[in-house]
Amino acid sequence: MSQGPEFLNDHFLIATPFLEDARFEGSLTYICEHSEQGAMGLTINHPMDIALSEILEQLDLQGGPADVPVYVGGPVQPERGFVLHRPVGQWQSSLALTDTLALSTSKDILAAIANGEGPDDFIMVLGYAGWAPGQLEGELAGNAWLTCPADEHILFELPPAKRLAAALERLGVAPGHLSSSIGHA
Repeated sequence: MSQGPEFLNDHFLIATPFLEDARFEGSLTYICEHSEQGAMGLTINHPMDIALSEILEQLDLQGGPADVPVYVGGPVQPERGFVLHRPVGQWQSSLALTDTLALSTSKDILAAIANGEGPDDFIMVLGYAGWAPGQLEGELAGNAWLTCPADEHILFELPPAKRLAAALERLGVAPGHLSSSIGHA
C-alpha cells in the first residue's frame, strides 16, 4: 500500500458544494487506498433502507444484530459488500488499512458477525467510491472535497447523522458554513 504525504490513505473526504456528483452530496467518505493507480473509498454516513440482518438472511446466515444499518458505500459495484472493521483480525479476504483497521470482503466475517464472534466494531457497506489515476487529485484541486485524517471514534462510535459534522469540526468548520463560496483548504 502506498503511503506518503501526497496520498490520502486513512483520511476522510468531506463533500463540498463544488462536487458536481449528487450521489456524494453531504457525504463523508473514508479513503481505504490512494496511490498513483487511483483511489478507493467508502461512504460511511448514508445508511440504506436495509438492515444487516436482511443481508445475513440472504446469505443463509442466521443470527446477528437486527438493527445494524447497511450503508451506501459508493456507486461502483453496488451489489458487492465490504466490511470496514476493527480490530484487524484474521479473515479470509482482508486488507489491513492501519494497525487497527481493516477492510474485509469474505463471507467468513459475516458468518462470525451473525454468530456474535465478529469484530468489535464494523460498518457494512454495499458498493464503493473509486477514482481513476489523477481523478481525485483533480477533484481536490477543484475544491470538490475537504480532507482530514480519519478518526475511528467518528467511524464507529458516532451515529451516521453526526459523522459529517464531527469530521467538519476536526477542520474547524461549522457544518452550516460549508457553502460554494469556500476557497482552497
